[in-house]
Amino acid sequence: MDGAAPVAGRQEWLSVLARAPDGRLAELSEQAAIAVPFDWLRRPEIGTVMVRGRTGATGAPFNLGEITVTRASVQLPSGEVGHGHVLGRSKTAAEWAAVVDALMQTDRADAIRAAVLDPLAAAMAATTQVRAEKAAATRVEFFTMVRGEDQ
Repeated sequence: MDGAAPVAGRQEWLSVLARAPDGRLAELSEQAAIAVPFDWLRRPEIGTVMVRGRTGATGAPFNLGEITVTRASVQLPSGEVGHGHVLGRSKTAAEWAAVVDALMQTDRADAIRAAVLDPLAAAMAATTQVRAEKAAATRVEFFTMVRGEDQ
């Protein structure tokens, strides 16, 4: 493969890797036996990132607060470069995310997607569905009754 992954596809898998539950990414990667030799471009580093929000999702942006993230970058012997950014302080997760990102740019992308990314995305979708169902169960419907003078 030429290493020029479509931007939208790469954003998708990096998003899945960044939000993977702690330990699950390493577990799936080890099960898939995708460990490959690599050179460090950036060893895992822990830092913070400012999170911005918008009132009502449309208002002016404001600084909501900081979150802890860990990042790492690797290069495979074949030249592909992978970057991993994960929420939290897991250096192992950042390393695996970088390795998976690099491998997704190779001819092994389909196998990596099936073994690692698809199970992670399915688990995240299930979690989102459960949260939505719990929220829907507490939803209150308000209605207005017609009063006599409104007729």
